[in-house]
Amino acid sequence: MHYLFYLYNIFGIFMFVQEGHEKPSLLSINPGLIIWTIIIFVILVFLLKKIAWGPLIKTLNNREDSIKSSIENAEKQNKEARELLEENKKQLAEATGEARKIIETSRNAGNKLRDEILAKANDDTRKMVEQAKREIEQKEQSALEDLKEEISNIAIKAAEKIISETLDEPKQKKIIDDFLNKIPKN
Repeated sequence: MHYLFYLYNIFGIFMFVQEGHEKPSLLSINPGLIIWTIIIFVILVFLLKKIAWGPLIKTLNNREDSIKSSIENAEKQNKEARELLEENKKQLAEATGEARKIIETSRNAGNKLRDEILAKANDDTRKMVEQAKREIEQKEQSALEDLKEEISNIAIKAAEKIISETLDEPKQKKIIDDFLNKIPKN
């Protein structure tokens, strides 16, 4: 860059020397100076284009491509994240539905088991009550038999004393049994 400045100054001095030693004014037009200025400007533009603008534009294009790539990648990741979020929401809804089904199935199974246990308990209770009734009836029957025998023994002894007659035991039992059979069983 400095070389161009020196080159410009050299050409400017050269033009100044060729035209004579008159002092140029600031407003005077010097065609040689204009031509050399244009030539130097064109050379400067050509050199800048070759040396600076090419790499600068290449760097800017690379940077632009990198930014575009980053934006596209971010959009792609954003789209994937939205799809993943939707998929997760769908899976959560499915899992919630399955959990509800499992809870409902468990509740139904629990109710069924409870009903079965209650039915078995009721059945067992009914069987126990029936067995207790049978045992009570048997014990009552046994007690009645024992009572009949005791009454017959007491009656025999009382009759012996009253009648003072001795009857044999089988006859006495028959008489008492006949008497007891006539007594109501309430």
